[in-house]
Parts: sequence; structure tokens; C-alpha cells
Amino acid sequence: MAKKTSYKDKKPEEIAKLLVEKREELRTLRFGAAGARAKDSSALAKTRKDIARLLTEQTAQQKAAEATA
Repeated sequence: MAKKTSYKDKKPEEIAKLLVEKREELRTLRFGAAGARAKDSSALAKTRKDIARLLTEQTAQQKAAEATA
């Protein structure tokens, strides 16, 4: 089983960039799945979970920044 990617050491700009990339990937997977059979049937779920992890880390960093300010 592959290790999950940790986003805790990423900067907010990097997280925002990754979030855009993952959302674009999810969009292409959705449209690709509509027309043909997907090679990796769990790719949609994995991408959605990555997006959720990114959003969680983004929120945590924002709250930490507000707490120190």
C-alpha cells in the first residue's frame, strides 16, 4: 500500500496550486469516465480524498495564522 502524501510541510501557495491541479484532474476523470471504461476505477475516489486533504490542511494553516496574528 502506498504512503499518503503529507501536505503539512507545503506553503499556502503550493497548496492552492495543488488544489487547482487536483480539481482539474477530477474534472478530466469525470468526463473520461462518462465516455469509456476507466483504467483505474478508484481514481475518482483517490482524487476526491486528495482534494479533501488539501482543503483540510489549507483550513488548518489559515486558522493557525489567525491564532498567531
